[in-house]
Amino acid sequence: MKVAIGGPLKVAFRPWVEGLEHIPAEGAAILASNHLSFSDSFFLPTMLDRKVTFIAKAEYFTTPGVKGRLTAAFFKSVGQLPVDRSGARGAGEAAIKSGLEVLERGELFGIYPEGTRSPDGRLYRGKPGGLARVALASGAPVIPVAMIDTEKIQPPGQVMPKLMRPGIRIGKPLDFSRYQGMEHDRFVLRAVTDEVMYEIMKLSGQEYVDMYATAAKRQIADAAKADKEAEKAAKAALAQEHKQEQKQEQKQEQQTDKEKSGS
Repeated sequence: MKVAIGGPLKVAFRPWVEGLEHIPAEGAAILASNHLSFSDSFFLPTMLDRKVTFIAKAEYFTTPGVKGRLTAAFFKSVGQLPVDRSGARGAGEAAIKSGLEVLERGELFGIYPEGTRSPDGRLYRGKPGGLARVALASGAPVIPVAMIDTEKIQPPGQVMPKLMRPGIRIGKPLDFSRYQGMEHDRFVLRAVTDEVMYEIMKLSGQEYVDMYATAAKRQIADAAKADKEAEKAAKAALAQEHKQEQKQEQKQEQQTDKEKSGS
């Protein structure tokens, strides 16, 4: 991936990076990043000498057909790890298990605490179940990462990417050993997650929103649906009004014709 994809990305987009000295040369560490674009998982590994393993839904690796095989090969090449989201506990437990396996091998594990891409470029509340539990269970340091301007390269609905320089800021490792063995305390999990999100906010300069990105996406989708329904209702009302006007005009024409014929 670093040669076939990373090389052209560096040449075409010339991404800049600050704080590479905070990435350990060896040993386990967690890279906790904001999530602005699909391309985040390409630019970050491209700029690091070490391999970074992210998680992706298992469907990307099991879809049949030529397109499915190509998709699976692509995600494997960029270091994505398939996670089965089925079962009672779903993606959360699967992500934790996968993350711990990566860290036990002494590798870098990448995770997006927001759980999904930001719908509007702002930084949203981190989900405590994955990041904090992996950090406390593994004892690995958490390195905050801020992706800069990656959402501007290819906004939703735009086919061709815009050639511009995205950036990456890497912060100092955070040590949460003081909470060791407390990975099942929800208050500790919240505190750890909020501390990481605060560091990401300082690095990225994003506006922070104290709600989950998934909830924000639902609100945006609901608002878009409501706007569409309102527009549809307005068009229907306008059409009905136009129809009434036509009926009125017809009545007036008929009345005029009667008056003419009577005279």
